[in-house]
Amino acid sequence: MNVRFSAINIVKLCTILLCLTSLSGCWFYSFTGASIPPEAKTFSVANFSNMAQEATLPGLTNRLTEELKDRFLKQTRLSLIQAEGDFAFEGQVVSYIHGPVAITSDDLAAKERLTITIKVIFRNRYDDATSFDKTFSQYAEYETTTSFASAESGLVEEIIEKLTEDIFNASAANW
Repeated sequence: MNVRFSAINIVKLCTILLCLTSLSGCWFYSFTGASIPPEAKTFSVANFSNMAQEATLPGLTNRLTEELKDRFLKQTRLSLIQAEGDFAFEGQVVSYIHGPVAITSDDLAAKERLTITIKVIFRNRYDDATSFDKTFSQYAEYETTTSFASAESGLVEEIIEKLTEDIFNASAANW
């Protein structure tokens, strides 16, 4: 059998080898943006506690805990366990502040802002260099034509979404 190595065949071969080499380097990257060591199999999220001096929306800490669990279940291959996961999270709400942001010419607030700050302790069993004890803060604003009581639940949902994204990126994305 006569095999001829033309320039086109060499280019095809090189392309295939390059693709295979590139894929082998991605052994623990997922297309959801998570970069998790291959030996990590589990994660745990302890119930967040409420240490805020201010009154918070009832159920805030439970919603935050559950949203963080959901994000990791949907965006990683890790399994949820009760405690001491390969990726372990615990945290607390440290502040829940509601106040004016934009003041009009007649000294009235045109916009109000809700800011939630949480402290998170994250432990990565397989890579302690990525473990952290950090504070995350996010906010959402609304027009004062709406009452805080009617806007609060939606604001909290928006803020929790942002906070869990920040926690996910800090612990699993390694960007």
